[in-house]
Amino acid sequence: MTEKLYYRDCHLAQFRASVTGCTPTEKGYLVTLDATAFYPEGGGQACDLGTLGGVRVLDVQERDGEILHLCDGALQVGDQVDGAIDDARRFDLMQQHTGEHIVSGIIHRRFGYHNTGFHMGADVTTIDFDGIIPVEALAEIEAEANGALWKNLPVRCWYPSPEELPTVSYRTKRALPWPVRIVEIPGYDCCACCGVHTAATGEVGLIKLFSAVGFRGGTRMELACGRRALDMLNLAFAQNTQVSQAFSAKWTETGAAAAKMNEALAAEKYRAIGLQRRLIAGIAQRYDNCGNVVHFEPGLDAGLLRELADAIAQRCGGIAAVFSGDDRTGYGFCILARTGDLRPLGKAMTQSLSGRGGGRADAQQGRVNTSRTQIETFFANWN
Repeated sequence: MTEKLYYRDCHLAQFRASVTGCTPTEKGYLVTLDATAFYPEGGGQACDLGTLGGVRVLDVQERDGEILHLCDGALQVGDQVDGAIDDARRFDLMQQHTGEHIVSGIIHRRFGYHNTGFHMGADVTTIDFDGIIPVEALAEIEAEANGALWKNLPVRCWYPSPEELPTVSYRTKRALPWPVRIVEIPGYDCCACCGVHTAATGEVGLIKLFSAVGFRGGTRMELACGRRALDMLNLAFAQNTQVSQAFSAKWTETGAAAAKMNEALAAEKYRAIGLQRRLIAGIAQRYDNCGNVVHFEPGLDAGLLRELADAIAQRCGGIAAVFSGDDRTGYGFCILARTGDLRPLGKAMTQSLSGRGGGRADAQQGRVNTSRTQIETFFANWN
């Protein structure tokens, strides 16, 4: 059994221990010690990383009471070695985990929901709950969670005795057999957990809730704590500063400025659509009773291509083939006719002009990778 120094002192970053085993594997060497400050992966918390006797620790797992350190080099059994964990990384993980306990405890007390999933990502932590959390409740939950930090409450972690355990009221989805490790934040949470936490709530620093969305009949929440939360808020502030400069608005008024800009853009879009339709009508009018038409018009998307082809087809009395693009990138096309079957024409054209497309008998639409000259030559020969 490995002595778990990380439970004795959550801030222990340097230690000395004896090597009790070293087994080569395909991924490295599995090293065991008589004691370790390296926390193994578990309880939703990633393992510690660092160095051991001068070699890198790549992964840490627990198996049958032994802590297995996957190292990139061998260590001699019986030697005393110095261990050093990445304490900045450990502290970050402790901040996320302790913050998660506070938020989960508040939600359990307020709504009666259980935490059914917990994952610490590279940027945010996600928590899944088995009930619907109203979005409008996030601000109150966040304020209460940060209130726990400002009180700087002690975080108590202990193993109750077999006699004491039944008297401890702790958050759990099912009854657990003794021994059970309890993590308690007075007034906010009491939960069975094997993870490593900050010594006091003040060390979490900050809790920021970002979202709460429906997930598998419950809620998935995103949050960040401590340095992560500060970094993300600083990033958001930097982005908001750019927006405020672009809109010439105070950084506290960018939302209103964006809404005003959207209204102006919507009005311009509506005006542009009116102008486009007038332009389309004018182009189509030029082809009254012309028979089959091949027309090139720059700057059209698929929707406008179809609108122009439809307008020409109504007037020309034949096939209306409209293309938009250039010789470098190719041409989008729409071919319409009021009578006949256009599918043979569409198939022949796409095969001849390195294109793709399809549609109904009266409408073919797609793209060809060729030049304007080749398109005109194809239709001249087709006619």
